[in-house]
Amino acid sequence: MSNHVYKQLELTGPSPTSSVDAVQRAIAKASETVLNIQWFEVTETRGHVKDGKIAHWQVTLKVGFTLE
Repeated sequence: MSNHVYKQLELTGPSPTSSVDAVQRAIAKASETVLNIQWFEVTETRGHVKDGKIAHWQVTLKVGFTLE
C-alpha cells in the first residue's frame, strides 16, 4: 500500500471541438505548473449552442495529484 497523500484541484477546460478535448486542454495546462497529476473526474459538462449546433464545450473536472 502506498503512503501517498493526494490534493485535489477543480479545473474548467474549454474546447470548440469536443468534451474530450476540453478535458485534455485543462489537464495539459495544469500540468505546466502542477506536478504528479494522477487522476481526474469529470463533474460537469456544458456547452454553448449557436444556430442549432454545438459551438463550444466546457468541462469541469477534479484532478488529483500526489504531494511530495
